[in-house]
Formats: sequence, structure tokens, C-alpha cells
Amino acid sequence: MSEYQYYEFQAIDRPLTEKEMGELRSYSTRARITPTSFVNDYSWGRFKGDEDAWMEKYFDAFLYLANWGTHVFKFRLPSRLLDLKTARLYCSGEGAFAHEKNGKVILTFVSEDEGGGEWVEGSLSSLISVRAEIARGDLRCLYLGWLLCAQNGELDEEEVEPPIPPGLGQLTASLESLVEFLRIDSNLIHMAARASQPLQEVQPKQTEIREWVKDFPSAEKDDVLASLIVGEDPSLTTDLLRRFIKECGSGDREIAEQNEKRTVGELLRAAEERAEENRRNAAKKAAEEKTRREREAAEHREKYLNEIAKRELDLWNQVETLISTKQPKSYDRAVRLLIDLRDLATRKGKMVEFKARLDALRAAQTRKPSFIERLRRAGL
Repeated sequence: MSEYQYYEFQAIDRPLTEKEMGELRSYSTRARITPTSFVNDYSWGRFKGDEDAWMEKYFDAFLYLANWGTHVFKFRLPSRLLDLKTARLYCSGEGAFAHEKNGKVILTFVSEDEGGGEWVEGSLSSLISVRAEIARGDLRCLYLGWLLCAQNGELDEEEVEPPIPPGLGQLTASLESLVEFLRIDSNLIHMAARASQPLQEVQPKQTEIREWVKDFPSAEKDDVLASLIVGEDPSLTTDLLRRFIKECGSGDREIAEQNEKRTVGELLRAAEERAEENRRNAAKKAAEEKTRREREAAEHREKYLNEIAKRELDLWNQVETLISTKQPKSYDRAVRLLIDLRDLATRKGKMVEFKARLDALRAAQTRKPSFIERLRRAGL
């Protein structure tokens, strides 16, 4: 299979300038470049840019796919919305890590599948909301990054889990996409979520916002309003919402103190136990389904044999007629009728008579080897 690589960058907080678009064009003549994106795929050749440098200078999100199994997702946020210390508390392995550049924290998630070999298509659209969620203080994607590192064997088994954010058992669509993209074990997430408090989503009301901003100093209000009108800081709205949630207690994104933190080894063993339980349940369900199908098939067969029980002589005559046509399909039909006759004989306790007549039929058709071979394959 030929190689396939897909690169997609997105600018969210501000559009690219004409100069920046020209700089990006110098790296590729065939890439799809807009004021908010750079998209290209490669079945031959290679990407000539540097995704880390581009994330530091131009873009807020990045996705990479290769058909040998590599998946990469990156996004950046102003450090005031996500500090590097918090990011590294969760993401400090090879599968998930963070660095800071020019006042921006850049998070990287990497999933490798040694099996590879699949033909892949991708898009940032299903993942991009993860960035907005963490900007509002939702740290679930960071914990998922920690689980990815644990799953990959990058953490010591005695390492204690970081604070677990609320809502791990209530993932958003974008977080579900992230789990699928990074191939994080659902059993591991399920066991980790047992210690996660429910997430109570509370959409702030306009009256609550008005009451809150009433206490802002007049000069601060003027600065905020001017910044919003000019649009000089695209993340200002998110920053204000996050501040409102923190100060007024709206929503439930604060991480509660855990009574008992678990180790990497404990979580991995719990996930394997759940996976084994799921395998047993699946095997039991499959066995029950097989039994049900076999019972229904036996009932159907019994009903059919009752219908043909009084036509045995006619069936033997049909067998001889079908054989005489010397046609493969007719041979197949004749063999099926002989199986019906055998089952009728078994039910009536007349297998001796059936075998005698079948032997006579076989002896009479020795010059039809394909028919004789069909009898052999049918066990007749």
C-alpha cells in the first residue's frame, strides 16, 4: 500500500495575514491555504514545513494522520487560560506533552498503532471544540492525555493519578472524538470515571452576568468594552466567562479533592478486569444467541420434515429425474433432497432401508463422478 499523510492547521484566534499566507505558500504549491487554514495531503513527497514552528507562529490547532498508524493532535492556548504547570501535571509523557512559547501553551497528543495499514481520512472539525472546552477550565482532555500515557506504558505503575476532573463519565462529542482519535481504551476511561464527580452544566443567565459586571470598576468596564468592539483579543470572551465561573461558582468544573487516589497499576489492572468481564459477557451472549438460532433452525427443520413426510416416494422420483439432467445445479438439488430423505429415515428409524436405496442409487450413477463427489461432500 502506498503511503498517505494528511496535514491540517487551523488559525482560530486571528486570521493569517497576506504576508503569512505567502510564507506558507512557499512551502507548498498545491496546499489549500485560506486566512484560517492550511491543508495538504501527501501520497508521495513530504511536508517541508515544521509543525511545531508553525504552531508557535501561525496556528492554534493541528491534526496529522498517516496510514501507517500515526495520529497527532495539537492545539495552543494563551498561558493565562492554561498554565504550563497545570498542563504538565497531566501531560508529561510521549503520548501527551506540553511546552510554552511566546506566552502560549502548546499541547501535543500522539497515538501510534503498530498495526497501521489502514487508509485514513481526517479533519480537525470533530476535535476543535476540545480547545474551547479547556479554555473554559474543563481539564478532562488533560486527564485523557494522562490516561493515554498510562495506557502506552510510559508511566511508572506506582505513580499516583493527578486530580481527576468532574464529568469524565459524561464526555462531550469532541472529547469522544478525541478518545477515538487517540485510541484510548474505553475500559480504562470507564474505570477512571468512577472517581469523577458528575458535571453540572450551568449556562449563566444575562441577569447574573449584569449583576456580576455591576461591581467592575468603571475604567475596567471601558477597557473590556473597547477591546470587545475592536476585537484585539479574540480570547477575551472566554477569559471573562472563565472568570465569571470561578468567581460566581456557576457550573461545576472545579476539581474536587479525592479521598483516595489510585495508581497507574491499579487503574490498568481494573481496566483489564473489566475488559475480561466484557469478553466473558460477550462470549456468553454469543453462546446464547447461537443456541437460540440452533433451536429455531431445529424447529423450522422439524416443521419442514413434517410437511414432506408423506411424499417420500415422490421425493425419490424427483432425485432420479434431477440426476438424469446431468446438470450441476440439478445435482445439488438432488443431494439436498437426499439429505431430507435421510433425516426422515432417521426420524422413523428406517436408516437401513435408506442406506440400501442410496447404495443402489450410487451404484447406478458411477459414470457421474461429479454427482458421486457431491454425495461424498454431503456425508451421504
